[in-house]
Amino acid sequence: MAFRSVILGAPASGKGTISSRIVKSFGLEHIASGDKLRVNITQNTPIGIEAKKYIDKGMLVPDNLMVNFIVNELQKAKGNTWLLDGFPRTVSQAKALWEVQKLDVVLNLVVPFEVIIDRVKGRWVHLPSGRVYNTDFNAPKIPGKDDITGEDLIQRQDDNPTVVLKRLEQYEELTKPVIDFYKDKGILEEFEGKTSDEIWPKVKSVLQNHLPERQQAKL
Repeated sequence: MAFRSVILGAPASGKGTISSRIVKSFGLEHIASGDKLRVNITQNTPIGIEAKKYIDKGMLVPDNLMVNFIVNELQKAKGNTWLLDGFPRTVSQAKALWEVQKLDVVLNLVVPFEVIIDRVKGRWVHLPSGRVYNTDFNAPKIPGKDDITGEDLIQRQDDNPTVVLKRLEQYEELTKPVIDFYKDKGILEEFEGKTSDEIWPKVKSVLQNHLPERQQAKL
């Protein structure tokens, strides 16, 4: 039995950390729209070049570009059991996704904006894998280096506090209709907290109730 889910949350709310724990605990395939876009930007693919114009300005990538991109990524997914991270961000995207693929559950991370602004100041990323570190918590074993590969970590240009604040304001305005959309579908689960360690036990408990037996057997 397939299981299809989405994780929502403002930029730097901990979606990457929670998603990695979901993948490790439940074996879902993680499809992170932001990380995949950044890889395309690094490789200068057509979609990467187009998306970079918006991301560099702290703007969201237009709906039509994102919908086509995500549908293609879902079609490339090896299995039917996945966690979609970073999409949808607008109600238009949510409706388009729903027409293509019904979801089993939507996880919404609710973290205060002031916590997020402070958090991004210490965030570093291993771009090829999407692994995220923070100098205040979850710091890399060697400063500036990825724990697994030893490769250099970077600070994303879109993690600049000024850019983040603009993105948070956009997110709040655009995502409320998305949250309402999934509430109406009866599949929204919300989790409030300031840290991933605080939120994770709540997420894990909900997923244990939602996931098919074959996924729970992996725990």
